[in-house]
Amino acid sequence: MNIHKQVTTTALLLMLFATIGAAAVGFIYDHTYETIKQNERQALLDQLNNIVPASHYDNNLLEDSFKLAPDTLLGTTEPTAAYRAKKQGEPIAIIFPAIAPNGYNGSIHLLVGVYRDGTVAGVRVIRHRETPGLGDAIETSRSDWITHFAGKSLGRPPGKQWKVKRDGGQFDQFTGATITPRAVVKSVHSALLYFEANKKMLLKDEVVDEDVKDDKDIDTKDSHEEQKDTGSSSDTDESGS
Repeated sequence: MNIHKQVTTTALLLMLFATIGAAAVGFIYDHTYETIKQNERQALLDQLNNIVPASHYDNNLLEDSFKLAPDTLLGTTEPTAAYRAKKQGEPIAIIFPAIAPNGYNGSIHLLVGVYRDGTVAGVRVIRHRETPGLGDAIETSRSDWITHFAGKSLGRPPGKQWKVKRDGGQFDQFTGATITPRAVVKSVHSALLYFEANKKMLLKDEVVDEDVKDDKDIDTKDSHEEQKDTGSSSDTDESGS
């Protein structure tokens, strides 16, 4: 076989394998897409139920969703999905994203739940890059620190007390790490200010935006409760000033 035939045969074989590979990928995608989407929706629902327990509402939380415009109090620069929990047709709580932009290693993405009376239902971290062993104590798998926001409101504690203890406030910081909890406390307080300023809109029973159902602002693929982007820094002291 001459060199020309060898090249032609090799090219044909490569084309054949490429075609078979593409077909296989397409087949797998078509047969797993719905399963993957269902798993993602279930993971998101599990996250939301960690904030507002399923026993507290009786509507389809994922279906009763709507979009929030970007807002400086939320730290958002793009539209995000919010979820309205109801009991017997009446809104009882709203769960919405908030971003703390000044974490030690960048932005800390949160989900904040607020009951209609302005009381925090719960807060969870859904993405961050804080230092392992220090700032990652904001995860419930590392400590219960984040759960202590439940029951708080703009008046409990008073506004000046919405700081870590090092800054004269009521909230604990972590040993060797103050920047991370400081950022989260400030973000949750700002989220409560946002809720207070937009309460009527948030609790209004309005038509759901269909686009929200495929919203990708909240990443749910890797965890039912919270997920973390691994930071590149070492376990340095992030207490700051």
